[in-house]
Amino acid sequence: MDWKTEILKARERIAGYAQVTPVMESRLLGDPIEMKLEQMQHTGSFKARGAFNTLLSSDVPQAGVVAASGGNHGAAAAYAAKTLGYPAKIFVPELAGPSKIALIKQTGADLSVVPGEYANALTAAQAHEAETGAMQIHAYDAPATVAGQGTCFAEWDAQDLQADTVLIAVGGGGLIAGALAWWQGARKVVAVEPETSCALHTALQSGAPVDVSVSGIAANALGARRIGSICFELAQGMTSVLVSDNAIAEAQKLLWQAHRILVEPAGAAALAALLSGAYQPQPGERVAVLVCGGNISPDPLAA
Repeated sequence: MDWKTEILKARERIAGYAQVTPVMESRLLGDPIEMKLEQMQHTGSFKARGAFNTLLSSDVPQAGVVAASGGNHGAAAAYAAKTLGYPAKIFVPELAGPSKIALIKQTGADLSVVPGEYANALTAAQAHEAETGAMQIHAYDAPATVAGQGTCFAEWDAQDLQADTVLIAVGGGGLIAGALAWWQGARKVVAVEPETSCALHTALQSGAPVDVSVSGIAANALGARRIGSICFELAQGMTSVLVSDNAIAEAQKLLWQAHRILVEPAGAAALAALLSGAYQPQPGERVAVLVCGGNISPDPLAA
């Protein structure tokens, strides 16, 4: 696939629907770090890009759309469907947590909360798709999703990104697949995963996607049981690092204390790799971090 062309088409397609998110430079660890604040995207994560691209490039059936999600993708799919006038059925696991469940409900989508983790929600969504003919918007392992997420990096380049290396948190792999598809080696991309939810890291070590157990503070966003096949294909030979829950929590705290940026654990995971030393830049290496999500649970202003 000509990923560059598909991403440029996606960028044109979603213009006016997805936000152009801001970038900033931080010196909270000493040397400058470029950051793209994708938690300021519609519904609080980058996921709106892939959802809009999927809907705008498809013939949506009368039954509407269906999506399974740990929370962020469901909110984005529901928001995109409502914006474009389609009915949406969203399945999330109990693991999604109250703030993400409330966010999806606010869109007016038909929401079902299922026991267990993301994989259980995906099974339920696939059954709904087979029963009704609704169109599935996959959270990460579909070309339209990956191309949509890739628009984040085309946009960042247009905002004059200077970094040699970009650190990106990984769940199912749609976001980092978009980065790899766009840059194609022009910049070093580093995958960052929690130690207790590391589907890509395990797949790279095993030589194939395999099921992993999922837990930890970022599991409701980075909790895919198996890495997507598109991501796995694009990720061969890349650098992959793991971070602890404590490191993620410290990065969350640092972003708030230094910049008054509130993010969910997944949104701080990439920064945690620098903070903890899981990734150590070479002298003179220019580094950037994607801040991917801001849907904190519980919502700090819910009351």
